[in-house]
Amino acid sequence: MTKIISVHSFRGGTGKSNTSANLSAQIAMSGKRVGVIDTDVQSPGIHVLFGFDENVPGKTLNDYLYGSCPITEAAHDVTATVSSRPGYVAGGQLFLVPSSIKAGDIAKVLRQGYDVELLNEGFRKLAKGLNLDVLIIDTHPGLNEETLLSITISDTLLLILRPDKQDYQGTAVTVDIARRLEVPELLLLVNKVPSNADLGAMAADVSKAYNSEVAGVLPLSEDIVSNASGGLFSITNPDHPWSQTIAAVAQRLAN
Repeated sequence: MTKIISVHSFRGGTGKSNTSANLSAQIAMSGKRVGVIDTDVQSPGIHVLFGFDENVPGKTLNDYLYGSCPITEAAHDVTATVSSRPGYVAGGQLFLVPSSIKAGDIAKVLRQGYDVELLNEGFRKLAKGLNLDVLIIDTHPGLNEETLLSITISDTLLLILRPDKQDYQGTAVTVDIARRLEVPELLLLVNKVPSNADLGAMAADVSKAYNSEVAGVLPLSEDIVSNASGGLFSITNPDHPWSQTIAAVAQRLAN
C-alpha cells in the first residue's frame, strides 16, 4: 500500500518545495518507488530542482486536470538524479509529476479552477499505476480546498515552519485543522533557523508548543541559498549538516 505524505506550510517562502524534492530523492535512494507531485498549480516550481526549465517536455499535471492524458503519462522518471549517488539502492525509482509553468496554463487555472475530486482520483491512480511505495504531495501554501483534500487523504502530514511569529500562528491553525480531520500522523520540520540558535532547544520548544513530534530542525545555510534551486542539495552535498538532517527526516518518513 502506498504511503501518502503531504508536505505543507501555512505561508510561502518556507522552503517547502526544496524540502519535498530532497526528501523524495532520499527516500528513493533507500530503494523505494517514490512519486512527488507538484499540486501548487498557481505557482509551480519543484520541477526546477530536477533540472527542468519552463519548457517541461511531455505532459504535466495540468494536462491531466483538463482531460488531456492519464495522470501516469504526466509522470517523468527522474531516477537518474539519484541513481548515480554512492549508496543508491537498486530498485529505487523516482517520478515527478510537475505542474505547468507556462503563463497561459496558470492563467487558465486562475480563471477556471479545476475539479478537486479529479485531483484526489489522480493521487490514487498514480499510486496504483506506478506501484508506488511513497507518494509525496508538494502542496499549495495556506488553507484552501486542495490543501484540505491533501491533508484529509494523507497518512502523514509534514508541516514546515520558520522561527517566525506569523509562521507560528499559521501553523497553530493548520495543526488544529489537521487534528480535526484526524490525520494519522503529524510531524513538524523547522527550517531556516539562525546559525546561533540552539537547535535542540528549538526542537523541544516547538514540540511543546504544538504537542507534536519535531522530525528535524534545519539551520539557515548560505550554502543552500547559494545553491539557488540549482539541484538537489542533499544529493550533491551529502556530508553537509543540512543534508544529513534531511536524510534523517526521510528515514523517519519512510518507516
